[in-house]
Amino acid sequence: MRIIYTESFCRDYDKLPPGLQSQIQKKIRLLAQNPRHPSLRTKKLEGTADIFEGHFTAGYCFTFQRKAQTLYLRRIGRHDIYKKP
Repeated sequence: MRIIYTESFCRDYDKLPPGLQSQIQKKIRLLAQNPRHPSLRTKKLEGTADIFEGHFTAGYCFTFQRKAQTLYLRRIGRHDIYKKP
């Protein structure tokens, strides 16, 4: 599966601690292989038509959209990202 990083995801990602960034890269590879992997805990974001949420670590989550064989990573951060998914 192809991964596209949106500008907002890249901005959010750049603000994360470097140690966390390397952990997240591993999870992104897992997401590309299997978007429904149990460790990612992905589900449809309530109140949206086609945006999904998932969790990389205990305190950090992400949002994405899936179109055909492409995943668009939209946001990453603490739970306040749900205000603007």
